Amino acid sequence: MLIFSFFKTLTGHPVTIELKNDVAITGTLKSVDQFLNFRIENLRVVGNEEAEDAAAAAAGVGMNGEGAENGTGAVGEAIKGARWPHLLSLKSAFIRGSVVRYVHIPAGAVDTQLLEDATRREAAGGKK
Repeated sequence: MLIFSFFKTLTGHPVTIELKNDVAITGTLKSVDQFLNFRIENLRVVGNEEAEDAAAAAAGVGMNGEGAENGTGAVGEAIKGARWPHLLSLKSAFIRGSVVRYVHIPAGAVDTQLLEDATRREAAGGKK
């Protein structure tokens, strides 16, 4: 339940969800349920390089330059549109938890001390 509770605190924050079929979707986390199914709004599909840039930005690492070379811009949109044309018109989506590979979150949205304390409490409760 710790991971579920953690994701519940991220509602309203921007996230990038990488799926098992190599699609990465960026948007605002609207809700999450106990099966780790996600509801995302204001979504857009990002390419692999752009997802790596989003993950690097969330971790506080520098990003690559903007432009078509990393899947952004008009050329990048055309490339993504050719690969996933049915996803370009979506504004919101329900993502089943079993198809999620990674969830990239902004570093500022995580209180690491609180998460460490909760992990210790849950581990100590399991030993009893």
